[in-house]
Parts: sequence; C-alpha cells; structure tokens
Amino acid sequence: MPLLQVIKHIFFDLDKTLWDFETNSRNALEELYYHHQLPQYGVNDFNLFFKLYTQINDQCWDLYRKNIINKEYLRHQRFFLTLKKFGIENRQLAKAIGKDYVALSPTKTALVSGAKELLEHLKGRYHLHIITNGFEEIQYLKLKNTGIDHYFKEVITSERAGRRKPDPAIFQFAMKKTGAIPENSLMIGDDLEIDIQGARSNGWQTIWYNPHQKADPEGGMSVQQLQQLISMI
Repeated sequence: MPLLQVIKHIFFDLDKTLWDFETNSRNALEELYYHHQLPQYGVNDFNLFFKLYTQINDQCWDLYRKNIINKEYLRHQRFFLTLKKFGIENRQLAKAIGKDYVALSPTKTALVSGAKELLEHLKGRYHLHIITNGFEEIQYLKLKNTGIDHYFKEVITSERAGRRKPDPAIFQFAMKKTGAIPENSLMIGDDLEIDIQGARSNGWQTIWYNPHQKADPEGGMSVQQLQQLISMI
C-alpha cells in the first residue's frame, strides 16, 4: 500500500536532517576560535581544529548514547580532547568554550536544503513530530530560532523519554505521547543505525536521508535530497 494511504505521523530527526549541523556548528566554532584566542595557544589552523573536533564530538556522543559519559562531561570533554590534540591540556579553557558553544550554536539558523519546502508540503497532511537525542533545552531553541517550531506537534527528546535512539523505548515513548502506532508511523533521519534501524525495530516505516549514498544492508527507502520526499509523501 502506498505510504500516502497509511502514514499519519511523521517523525523527523533534527540535527543533520533538518537543522544544518555542520554549517551551524562550523560557524559557531569559528566565532569561538577567535573569541577565545586559540591561535595564541598555538591552534593555528581552524580547519584542522574543526575537523578534529567533529571526529571527537562524534566519539563523545557515541559514549553519551551508551551512558558511558553524562551530558555535562560531554559538553567540555569534547573540547578538552580537541585541544589536547594541539598539546593544550587546559580544562578551564575547554569548559569555557563548551559553555559558550552550547549558548551560541542554537542561535545559528541554517537549515538543510529543502527542509522548509518539505515541511510546508507536509503541514496539514500529517502529524509532524521531532524525535532527537539532542539536549532538550538546545533543541527547542534550534526549532524556535530557525522558525520551524510551529510545524511540530510533539518534540520528543532523549532526556524527556529517558532513553536515547536507537533504544526501542524512545520510539515507544513517542508513540505513547502522540497516539501513533507502528503501522501509521514514518521516521525520517540521517543516521542509519540511530534513526532508521531504531525505528525499524519498532515496526515503523522509514526513509533514510542519505546525501552521501551510503549502503543500506536492508535496502530500505532513501533519498539524497529532502526535496525528493515531496513527491513521495
């Protein structure tokens, strides 16, 4: 049966699916790079700093999802480890950058190409929701500052649910809060393991936002651009 005939609830991931994480994070970090005068500490290449931070941030988030580290530790540890790559072991500086990054990054408003057009197309046709592992207070600010908060009926965060994607419990929590059932739920996200396989484990339909054309062992539906979804749902 075509998706249009069965889907009532569409759940979106936020970071890297709607909110342009790379652009916004890069812009925020570049401001902080100069604000905290990192070249004076010997960090002379912002592009290298950003590349290393991105890798370390992903590793720290993986530990956070597995409950190995907590939220507060993640916020500064990712910067401590990045600075350490440049020979700087300054916990106070890492904490200062971490605090400022959490305040600054959600003020950045770049959206993934096609996000606004897609949401306009879907509004009124489906119940739209967010399901995200991001920090609760930060995700709400991102939605508000980008002007897309009004599209969503429910914003399900991992902090609110007490579980993090891909844990099946967060998807079950989302269904309880929204009144959705597996048969009428669709997940759209950029991470195959966290968003797509997590939703599949609860019997949801999925569409993987896959701009880099990575392989899906299960051969599920995917798109390279969000605009492609307009003709599908």
